[in-house]
Amino acid sequence: MPQQQPQWQIQPTVQPPEWLINAVKQQAPELSGNYAAQLLWQRGIRNPEQLAEYLNPDLYKPDSPFAFGEEMSWAMERLLKARNDQEIVAIWGDFDADGITSTTVLWEGLGQFFGQNTQLFYYVPNRFTESHGLNCQGIEKLAKQGVKLIVTCDTGSTNLTEIEFAQKLGIDVIITDHHTLLPERPPVIAIINPRNLPTDHQLFNLSGVAVAYKVVEALYQTLPNVPQEPLEDLLDLVAIGLIADLVQLNGDCRYLAKLGIEKLQTDLQKPPKLRRHPGIGRLLELCKKSGDRPTDISFGIGPRINAVSRIQGDATFCVELLTSRDLKLVEKLAAETELANSRRKALQKDVEKQVWQKLAQSDLSTTSIIVLTEVGWPVGVLGLVAGQVAQETGRPTILLSVETAEESSENINFARGSARSVNQIDLYQLVKDQAHLLHRFGGHPFAAGLSLPVENLPLFTEAINHQLRQQIAADPSKLNRIITADLEVKVADLGQDLFREMKVLEPCGMGNPVPQLMIKNCWFENLENYNIKDAIGNKVAYIKTNFLIKDSSSKVAFPGIWWGHYKDEIPEGRCDAIAELDFNTYQKRYEVRLIAVRSCAEKVDLFNNVNQPQLEEILDWRDAEVSPSKDSNYQPLIVRECPSNWDDLQLWFRQALQSNKKLAIAYPPPKQISPNQLWEDLIGIAKYLSRTGKSATPDQLQQKLGISDTCLYLGLETLAKLGFQVTNWDGQFQITNNQKLPSSNLDGEVGEAIAQFLAAVQEEQFRRQYFYEVPLATIQSVVSRT
Repeated sequence: MPQQQPQWQIQPTVQPPEWLINAVKQQAPELSGNYAAQLLWQRGIRNPEQLAEYLNPDLYKPDSPFAFGEEMSWAMERLLKARNDQEIVAIWGDFDADGITSTTVLWEGLGQFFGQNTQLFYYVPNRFTESHGLNCQGIEKLAKQGVKLIVTCDTGSTNLTEIEFAQKLGIDVIITDHHTLLPERPPVIAIINPRNLPTDHQLFNLSGVAVAYKVVEALYQTLPNVPQEPLEDLLDLVAIGLIADLVQLNGDCRYLAKLGIEKLQTDLQKPPKLRRHPGIGRLLELCKKSGDRPTDISFGIGPRINAVSRIQGDATFCVELLTSRDLKLVEKLAAETELANSRRKALQKDVEKQVWQKLAQSDLSTTSIIVLTEVGWPVGVLGLVAGQVAQETGRPTILLSVETAEESSENINFARGSARSVNQIDLYQLVKDQAHLLHRFGGHPFAAGLSLPVENLPLFTEAINHQLRQQIAADPSKLNRIITADLEVKVADLGQDLFREMKVLEPCGMGNPVPQLMIKNCWFENLENYNIKDAIGNKVAYIKTNFLIKDSSSKVAFPGIWWGHYKDEIPEGRCDAIAELDFNTYQKRYEVRLIAVRSCAEKVDLFNNVNQPQLEEILDWRDAEVSPSKDSNYQPLIVRECPSNWDDLQLWFRQALQSNKKLAIAYPPPKQISPNQLWEDLIGIAKYLSRTGKSATPDQLQQKLGISDTCLYLGLETLAKLGFQVTNWDGQFQITNNQKLPSSNLDGEVGEAIAQFLAAVQEEQFRRQYFYEVPLATIQSVVSRT
């Protein structure tokens, strides 16, 4: 299996301020608060007002639904007209978890104002025969039913042809969606899409279900005396759609998700017959989850709802599953959903195997975007497999199923499938730029669906790879697979207290990921493999490894699990591991979910002198058996500065050989300050030197900023382009400026120079982190050959 070895990044340990630790303690007085405070500080929660809103949803101020401006007002006007004129209204949904919950929110929310099944209907297109978005065939069906207004949810923003077709049939359209917009506004009554808002707006990241909720909220405010059910009854549905769709959980997204999970918990405390949405509770029972964690949605409810359309095409009954209070019907529909999920797993595993077989014959070093095709691949699971491949290889991935001649409904054979991105690469834009080769496409920066004539495949593959290669030419590291650990802990730290501290950060998701823990110098015991069975007892080719993890901090081992991996993949002996701490509701225990593991480089303590504590981790490369106590003449050449390239290490190695010394490492972890912060620090230093007339040596500037001379001189050149005068007198830099600096929104030559400086700093930090983490044996092998 051609997987790219990930690069590990460790967040630097910070000491958060006391006020932050004390604030966390107020949430859980019996806990230390230090770990949670570190994580909050790392994630930018650095003032009391931010923290109060983050921890307590009652203190957060959500934005009004009318923040969408005239579009929301126009939508309300049209809905009021439809209500007053007794027009028939149709909700046009989508078949994934966000689309199904969006449809359900509108069905129940608008159902307070329109008669369900008399004046209000919903339509969920078939994944296999209709695909995402509006389509003329479905619109024509609705027209025959007398529909005069369509309200979309989680779809419709780019369906210009279909919208025009609806207008010709006398149907108005209101779009509620969150997907990427076209340059021109579609000819609709209103379009409620947060992509119309500034990127820093607190509503910008709303998913489809959250947008639908805002529409219902606006109608509740417009006609406050009409609804019989509380608006808050919809929040559990909102949380499911938000978390399942992997949107950024900040702003109103985080607020709604947090309230939704609380609402879900409140509902689950009631007997099933008294629950507002008993179908949600039944799904949680089937996946053995309690519903109090975001992962119960992302790994439990979400995949089950998504599986229905992936396997059956038609997911309409999922709306009934989420809304019905008939417990027998709920049981039947939930069982059907569970069976679809089991079949989805089996199909997905089959496609995965075929994809990796194809990749084994590919040269990924010459590939920027993976594009693979096969006749008859099940289209419903291609997005899932593409996501896994993208994560494993560090490359955006497009998987396409080629129609057979019998399947083609037109004279052209099409390839249809899904695309998934990685490392912040905007895959939607890359696909959009090849629109002239495509039949249909849609999505957002990290996921897209597309179809194209089979004859266009070679040109499409070549063009999209060429396009990405041009984009990343200045920064090839965008294709690196990176795993980041937030905290370094010991096995003795694992358990309930640490779990409760990290739970302070929930709900976790995109933009606020589950904390990942580094456990160094550990080892594994009692490794066992298991195959997972489906809902009816058939063995599915999904495997997991159970284990116990230990280190020297505790005599008691801690249980863990590694999904999708065999026990032989865990190295023997001492290891470093990155894992997430979780609570297994089925086995009622705390456990770690292994994310990555690698063998440790053997570390030998060569200095035991208590007067030299900074040398505790020195490593000798040439003779690990030698120690000061055995050889009084042992005087190693000590490297105290973390290198950023192999040339530095080779130079020090040659110096050690010439001096007849042994080489040892004593450099600390490299500083990880954001490039933007370093640029601001450099600007601050320049202003200070300009204001005071003082000068500074290159060494002083490098020490202050923690960057190499290469980055320093690049930064000074950028200052000169910004308007500073930089003069070097006998090794002393004098910096002056007598003009007003331009605003921070820079473009052109200056903006490009700043971007180059930031990229150089980022690359240097990455390299230093690499050399800090690189195994001893690797360094020995490379430098000894020079």
